[in-house]
Amino acid sequence: MVWQVVALVSGLVSVGVAGYLFRWVLAQPNENEAMIQHSLAIQEGAVAYLKQLFRVLGAMAIVVTGIMLVALGWRKAVAYVAGSTCSALAGYVGMYVATRANARVAWAAREGLKKAFPVGFYAGAVMGLSVVGLALIGMTIFYMIFGDPEVILGFSFGATLMALLAKAGGGIYTKTADIGADLVGKVELGLEEDDPRNPGVIADNVGDNVGDVAGTGADMFDSYIASVAAAMILANVLYSEEYVVFPLLLSAA
Repeated sequence: MVWQVVALVSGLVSVGVAGYLFRWVLAQPNENEAMIQHSLAIQEGAVAYLKQLFRVLGAMAIVVTGIMLVALGWRKAVAYVAGSTCSALAGYVGMYVATRANARVAWAAREGLKKAFPVGFYAGAVMGLSVVGLALIGMTIFYMIFGDPEVILGFSFGATLMALLAKAGGGIYTKTADIGADLVGKVELGLEEDDPRNPGVIADNVGDNVGDVAGTGADMFDSYIASVAAAMILANVLYSEEYVVFPLLLSAA
């Protein structure tokens, strides 16, 4: 139990550091009105996309949860819902900070790499630490409650649903918007790529954020949980229950 508490505390610390970096990034200046307006448009588009994505995710999660409840029992069904929720949260946090950090990075770049790099790096660290922290907290809590590493598979299945929808849907949206922006802007009007006068550029930038940030965050969350859960199950089958917590400790390290 002591080592499980250590893993849980490590997850909480990870989320806490992510929160601190989140506030630090948002505190960085951006004094260019044009960049602010462009960034706001991307933020609104990304939020609108994710709202629609989460509606679809919620509908699918309800159906799959019912199936798991009948086929695998209520414990894995509960873990499935928690996995879907945490995965969506990790992806949303990453997208939220990314769409607010982009203009701040560009503004800081006026003074060189030394000023711009920390803003971009810490913005990316917010999602990385959120993914690790939420995954570790979820896995540890379910193991502490049920003492069965196979329950964590339900947590992993929930993360997989979000990763599938966010990565596939975001990728399709991104490429469609990219092609549309190129056709309308470069081919028809002779504008440079990513010219802010082209409305399709906003959709392209939105797609980059929801696909490459939110989708990648959900994908990493899924892969992280699946690898740890597999190691815990193998430890339980091949050795003894005492070794099951070891993968969690490695994750906490």
